Amino acid sequence: MKSPDDPDAYSAATNRSDAPLFERHLKAHRSLTNRGFVITIAFTAAALALPLLAFLGTFALWTLLPYLGAALTALWYFIRRNDHDGTLGEHIRIWPDLIAVHRKNPRSADQYWMANPYWVTTRRRNTKTVENYLTLKGQGREIELGAFLSSDERIALDEAITAQLNACRQP
Repeated sequence: MKSPDDPDAYSAATNRSDAPLFERHLKAHRSLTNRGFVITIAFTAAALALPLLAFLGTFALWTLLPYLGAALTALWYFIRRNDHDGTLGEHIRIWPDLIAVHRKNPRSADQYWMANPYWVTTRRRNTKTVENYLTLKGQGREIELGAFLSSDERIALDEAITAQLNACRQP
């Protein structure tokens, strides 16, 4: 039998004709739109260029220009990198005989997890750094769910998944 971490095994198990009883796509909240990115870069470029007006026609302009350009380039790079990291997401599906979680990681390999929902439990706890830390346990593994969600969103997700798992356990 293939490992539940194997993308081929995951794909074979989840390509089904019957619709899942529960399905959620979780995505990180993105507060900076592309329009906001353009405005931020334009405002920063203008704010950095304004003091340079005093140095027009002097050697000091050419001394300061590379540093201001580097600052603007670094801002551009790190905002775009953060935007790419925001593609993190999780896809949770539950059938009567299968629960499947696909985690899309922006800078590493995707992760897959499958188990029988009858034996799966949710666990929500408070840690030193995270309020309402949510995990699923089953198939000999415990996985984290919705790390990028707010505390209230994790509570709602826990309640929805627990209700569906309880429904799957009913004869």
